[in-house]
This record gives sequence, structure tokens and C-alpha cells, in this order.
Amino acid sequence: MQTRRLGDREVGAIGLGAMPMSIEGRPDEQRSIATIHAALDAGVTLIDTADAYHLHANEVGHNESLIARALAGYGRDTSDVLVATKGGHLRPGDGSWTLNGSPEYLKRACDASLKRLGVDAIGLYQFHRPDPNVDYADSVGAIRDLLDAGKIRYAGISNANPERIRLANDILGGRLASVQNQFSPAFRSSEPEIALCAELGIAFLPWSPFGGIARAGDLGARFAPFAEIAAARGVSPQQVCLAWMLAKAPVVIPIPGSSRPETIRDSVRAADLTLSADELARLG
Repeated sequence: MQTRRLGDREVGAIGLGAMPMSIEGRPDEQRSIATIHAALDAGVTLIDTADAYHLHANEVGHNESLIARALAGYGRDTSDVLVATKGGHLRPGDGSWTLNGSPEYLKRACDASLKRLGVDAIGLYQFHRPDPNVDYADSVGAIRDLLDAGKIRYAGISNANPERIRLANDILGGRLASVQNQFSPAFRSSEPEIALCAELGIAFLPWSPFGGIARAGDLGARFAPFAEIAAARGVSPQQVCLAWMLAKAPVVIPIPGSSRPETIRDSVRAADLTLSADELARLG
């Protein structure tokens, strides 16, 4: 698989979004671990998670713990795998989401994630979502403190506009490694953030690249050009979608969600699919 830069290291051009393995409709653990192992076999070296990826109130960090078990049981060297997690977005366990961007909370959340992942330093730690009740600079300042303390190797933000990207990068002293925003054929408003990340050399991680867990399978039915190009190329519409994203900028690293080995294997093949200028023009 081709690689892309995140911070000062190379990662596979396609990452694994592990959220579907822990929220509503999640599969049994055996299948989830098989999916993570299939991703590693295919060359995936970036796995995205968050402490809020869980179902019940008493299982915060379910997805982080699952990933830790999968890596420990892989049987081969995983030192090149970068696990990216997030803090500041919470699930009380009733299906709702809440926010806590206070520096004190973020530091506690990071410590808890460190224990669940079983590492000395988290590969990439991201502020999950702005909290309107906390000054954004204070939240990012906590991420800076974690970086300075060596508890995290790279710092990222999620769900951020260009103004906040510039602010975060300034607070972090130019050390902002990634921005994780929603981007898909149905949700294209993050184009300015992609352009800014390309300008600054910051990795851009599109979340929900297929439009969400429930809609991923019918991407081709919803967006005819993707289905038409896929049919002509003999690949899936999902592969065309990811290849389209990769062509947006050399900093884009899609993280498609998956809970089955066959879907992550299909997604990874997009890294070797090069679309023509005419095809890209059709997709927009």
C-alpha cells in the first residue's frame, strides 16, 4: 500500500475506523478482532478510535480496549501501527453525546486511554469536538501539555474549521499533526479544511467517508457517478470513493469504518486505484 505522512512518520494511505466494532449493531468480539487483523495483514498502520466509542455507560473505552487486545494477539510485530484516539466527547450510555473540553477532563481522559491501550505514550491523541462552554484555546492547551509531557506522540484535532486549525497549530507550536473532519460524497463542506491542511502539511483524516455506517453499503445507489466508474473499472463504489478522496490532496488519509474483514480488505485496495482526470472531474 502507498503511504502518506502523519507528523514525521509514514502510515498507510488508508486507515481503519474501528468505531463500528463498539457502538450500536456491533459484531461479536471474534469478528472485530478478525477485522483488525485483516487490516494489519493488508498493510494498514493507522487505526482510529476514541474513548467514547462504546454502547453502555459502564464500558467507556470499549473500542480502545478491543484494539489493545487485537494488537496483543496479532502474533507479529505491530510497532509500526499508530493508534489514534480522542477525548472530549462522551456517551452517557443512552445513545446521546455530550461534551467536556475542560483541560482537567482531557488530561484525565488521556491517562485513562493510556491505561486501556497499554502504552507508554498514545500515538495520536485528538481533541474530539469543540465544547462551547470551554475556551477552545484552553482545550488545545491541554493537548499541548500532554504532548510536552510525553504522554502523546502526536497531537490532533477533530471537527475543526480553518480558524481553529490555525489557532490549534499556533498553540501547539506548529506541531499539529492531524485534523479529523467529516467528508464524503454527501458531505463536502470540509474542502477548505483539506486545502488548508495541504498548505500546512497537516494530515487530514476524513471520518464517515461513505456517509455513515447505515449508508455505506448503498453509496453507489445514492451517487451514480461513483457506481458508473466502479462498474467500468471492475471495483466497488467504495473503492472509487476512497481513491477520489486520496486524489484531493497528498495529506488525505481516509479512515473508513469497518466491522468485517472483507470490507476493510476492499477499502485498502483503493490505495492502488488511480482515477483519471476525466473521472475525477465527473466525481467533483
